Amino acid sequence: MTDYGFWSLIPPLLAIGLAIKTKQVVFSLSLGIFVGYLIIQGGNVFEGFLSTISAFVEVFQSKGNTRTIVLTLIIGALIQLIKYSGGINGFINWVQKKLSGQQNLKGKIQATSALTGFLIFVESNISILTVGTIFRPLFDKHKIPREKLAYLADSSSAPSCVLFPLNAWGAYVMGLLLAFPSLDPFKTLVYSIPFNFYAILTLVFVFWLSFSGREYGEMKKTAERYNESNDEKSHTENATSSPLNMVIPIAVMVLSMPFFLIYGGWDPSLAGGFADKVWNSISNGSGSEAVLNACFTGFLVAAIMYFFQKMLTIKTFIDQSFKGMNEMVVMAVLMVLAFAIGNLCNELGTGIYVSRVTSAWLIPEVAPALIFVISGFIAFATGTSWGTFAIMISIGVPLSFAVDANIYLVISAVLGGGVFGDHCSPISDTTLIASVASGCDHIDHVRTQLPYALFTGALSIVFYLIAGFIF
Repeated sequence: MTDYGFWSLIPPLLAIGLAIKTKQVVFSLSLGIFVGYLIIQGGNVFEGFLSTISAFVEVFQSKGNTRTIVLTLIIGALIQLIKYSGGINGFINWVQKKLSGQQNLKGKIQATSALTGFLIFVESNISILTVGTIFRPLFDKHKIPREKLAYLADSSSAPSCVLFPLNAWGAYVMGLLLAFPSLDPFKTLVYSIPFNFYAILTLVFVFWLSFSGREYGEMKKTAERYNESNDEKSHTENATSSPLNMVIPIAVMVLSMPFFLIYGGWDPSLAGGFADKVWNSISNGSGSEAVLNACFTGFLVAAIMYFFQKMLTIKTFIDQSFKGMNEMVVMAVLMVLAFAIGNLCNELGTGIYVSRVTSAWLIPEVAPALIFVISGFIAFATGTSWGTFAIMISIGVPLSFAVDANIYLVISAVLGGGVFGDHCSPISDTTLIASVASGCDHIDHVRTQLPYALFTGALSIVFYLIAGFIF
């Protein structure tokens, strides 16, 4: 890989800074990508322009990227079918009936949305899209800022995903750990969970903020403006039906994901008992393929249910499906740009440069805290937690052996740091999805979430420093 040194930081930082300044995310990402390929092409504007166009096409060369983009469209179609069936209104009415007359209604609505995001731990995009879309009408009705919904959706999804090994995240991390024969991937991942301070603290903070009703910084200012000027922003379909019309398709989607993950990686020729084959299948399976298959299954179950209830005809099924997909087109474009700038950062060696420059600082006791900070910065600059995992696990594991640092602390610091940086980054795909799904301005979501993420991130650094000297 060509070492572009400090130049490798310029494209992502330019895109981030410009997005915050102008609030034009598509333009900012596109310009950042163009500047990156201008650097790669040695300042040749024409070649940089052609490389930028090729970069958008090359996003689809990755099956994982393509599946994620298709997944976004299918989720849009599924949610629209649920809306059309009256399932969302049915679910909202059920929640309101359960909570009616209770004290702290707003807090319980927020906690319910966070709990939903936490329970859909199979995949962060599914979790965010589901929470943002379903709870948006309820938040609007009770004058709770959409920025708060975006925060709850964003900050309950990735932390829960990274704490549970039986999902696409766990499969991906275990796949990275397979590169080290001396480690048992599943055992290493499970033993690192109690030390994933950022994920645990973030979830605690999310539920505390929900129940307490307290807000700080930009979120507090947003809530005050919202209460003063908000009119109900959205409307839902007039139809109302059983909440099961929403719950069953989503439950099928969530519960079938581990099945598809195991099925996709199943190899009967492997040695060991059934449990060993299951763990090996999880490691060998494709997370993105399993999630897409699960999503299609939920979509088909919803369609079949509504056909039997005589809510759908073939024409309305097609029309409503495309209507839902159409609402996700902007998100799909943003994801293409986010993947493209992630590929660019990989080509520039941004993560490798940052980790190489900072690795000289590492000593055993402070190694976990510094690895957390480095992972956070890489995820912030590249907009990808998974890309950060790939970079930092390949560096952190050998480094932990070399300096005799606790391997479980190091792994948890990489995972927690990647999620932390992802939460802070305007160019992260999950941050983009959270703002679009919740119906709020993207940069407003970043500005209101950032203080909360920095707070739990700072606490995590303190915990890693303490744990580094104890363990």
